[in-house]
Amino acid sequence: MERFAELIQLAHEGDKSARDALVSENLGLVRAITRRFDNRGHDREELFQIGCIGLMKAIDKFDLSLKLAFSTYAVPVITGEIRRFLRDDGMVKVSRTLKENAYKIYKAREMLCRELGREPSLAEVSAATELSLEEIVMATEASREVESIYQPIYEKDGDELLMIDQISGSGREDFTREEPEKEAVLNQMVIDQLLGLLNEQERKLIELRYFENKTQVEVAGELDMTQVQVSRLEKKILLRLREKI
Repeated sequence: MERFAELIQLAHEGDKSARDALVSENLGLVRAITRRFDNRGHDREELFQIGCIGLMKAIDKFDLSLKLAFSTYAVPVITGEIRRFLRDDGMVKVSRTLKENAYKIYKAREMLCRELGREPSLAEVSAATELSLEEIVMATEASREVESIYQPIYEKDGDELLMIDQISGSGREDFTREEPEKEAVLNQMVIDQLLGLLNEQERKLIELRYFENKTQVEVAGELDMTQVQVSRLEKKILLRLREKI
């Protein structure tokens, strides 16, 4: 664990060899996830490459303070990257090279923003990525997100309304039914990790509210609290857990 933490820290500081070591050690995880998407009309090796991009994103974004196993964090990120590719690929065909360049540009801009304290120019991005201005423009345009049916169109107090919720007869059930058992396993892994961060009272509140579907008034009675106290504590817990995800 100490070696892993050291590699993550070095990778976040820009050490390419540390990042490459982390990628190499987790390729088996990417291959295992890729196998789930066989018979989707795409070459497994192509999906593996997309999964590797997800792995690199997971490495770059992983926060050691979360106290999560890396695989718990990485599996949903890698899976999501492949799902987005499969969802969007039928609408807009983007070559692997363009996608890789787009990610390289994204990382360079992020690094330059930190170093310069401002948005970098195209010339500065070009120098950092060793890509021509034409290649940068092409990759940037190609990577613009297609409007998604899962795009939030309203958000308040932590509740989101997605575009798909407003589409009559959208068949959302067909989307969410895909590989339910595997999704349930992944979700349970994350839930168990997050609940482990709570104290006994907080965990009991969440279990009563979201696993036993009890009202705030019922929870207040069991925890010897007022309904207002339950409401405030619940919001505080959910905000903290959301920050940890």
